[in-house]
Amino acid sequence: MSEPQTFTDRIKQSSHPLALLFFLGFRIGAPVAYALGMFFTKSFILEFITVILLLAADFWNVKNISGRLLVGLRWWNETDDNGESIWVFETANPDRQINPVDSNIFWFWLYLTPFVWGVMGILAFLKLEFLSLILVIIGLTLTIINTMAFTRCDKFGKANDLASSVFGTVSGSMFGRLVPSFFRGNQ
Repeated sequence: MSEPQTFTDRIKQSSHPLALLFFLGFRIGAPVAYALGMFFTKSFILEFITVILLLAADFWNVKNISGRLLVGLRWWNETDDNGESIWVFETANPDRQINPVDSNIFWFWLYLTPFVWGVMGILAFLKLEFLSLILVIIGLTLTIINTMAFTRCDKFGKANDLASSVFGTVSGSMFGRLVPSFFRGNQ
């Protein structure tokens, strides 16, 4: 398989082109709607609602659909009986092949988007646009949460892969089921 040259080539080589398009649409849509919002409408409320809806859709899509389909990772947060927060990480079967196009695009945009929101936050602060800064902080918070959670999930999945290779297939899969409960309090 040759290295894709255009955006269309990359989409065609994706294992999940629809998930990839939605991932990119929401990932790019919220910052673009924020940056161009005041050019299309003079209503900050309309811009605020549009960006918040795009951010919420992006957060949910990345967390529940795109991450699972494109890189085989999923995370969620639970509360135990004591009221403490527990991070739960789920990785795909180690035998599953992750498409390099999907993976590269996912990780690139996962890390780029918080950076973009950070730059927009600095600009909003320097221009003294404090209402806009609230919107940027929300965007920055949601994208950083997803970025940190998927990074931790990926590291956890690689630790499970290492355990599988060290302890063998049967004990490794058993180890993979035991490790999450062991680390729940620390994550």
